[in-house]
Amino acid sequence: MTKLFVVGIGPGDYENMTVKADRALQACDVIVGYHVYVDLVKERYPDKEFMTTPMTQEAKRCQMAIDIAQQGKNVAMICSGDSGIYGMAALIYELRGDCTEPEVEVIPGLTAACSGAALLGAPLTHDFAVISLSDRLTSWEKIEKRLEAAAIADLSIVLYNPASKSRPDHLRLACEILLRHLPADRLCGIARNIGRDGENQRLMSLGELKEAEVDMFCTVFIGNEMTKMIAGNMVTPRGYCDV
Repeated sequence: MTKLFVVGIGPGDYENMTVKADRALQACDVIVGYHVYVDLVKERYPDKEFMTTPMTQEAKRCQMAIDIAQQGKNVAMICSGDSGIYGMAALIYELRGDCTEPEVEVIPGLTAACSGAALLGAPLTHDFAVISLSDRLTSWEKIEKRLEAAAIADLSIVLYNPASKSRPDHLRLACEILLRHLPADRLCGIARNIGRDGENQRLMSLGELKEAEVDMFCTVFIGNEMTKMIAGNMVTPRGYCDV
């Protein structure tokens, strides 16, 4: 039976890809993905067949991967970060339905919350929430409720998809919601181009974050009340020093 791997390739560089993900890509015949992600792996797997679709064509992309696997080829559907966190794993299962062919194996990867946190320091040592600011698949009303709930609970917060050309003000709107419950001097950070050329990070207050320039290559971190700066690093203690 042929296999369809749903592979999280991590932030983009080979060093942050798991051994299991690398083995799956070596074992497959065809690699399918969004063209930006395919470009990240093409050079390392030159003997593979590559197939892509543009952004917003996720269902078409996943159905393509299923169809190719059903034709007898081993296929890897690649996802940036983790395959199950804002990735294609759930959609592959939905489209395959109750079929047992092709066999599906989900291979996890390093999501931006983890890799971005390491770049900034250690901002997620305690409980945290991950929220996407993209309202393409989730209503802004629901996103707003999730932001408020996370702020009220004093969770550290990671924001994915903070802005794009079609929604340039979403981070500002999110900060306005958070500022209803959090102080303007709450420590925040932005990690950009994690694991890729131009990788960089910035620390700032929540008030400053409201006016920060961001794009789809950024992951945003908002600390909880214990988060502090230590030697230029964003750190959220868990309380071990107090025990």
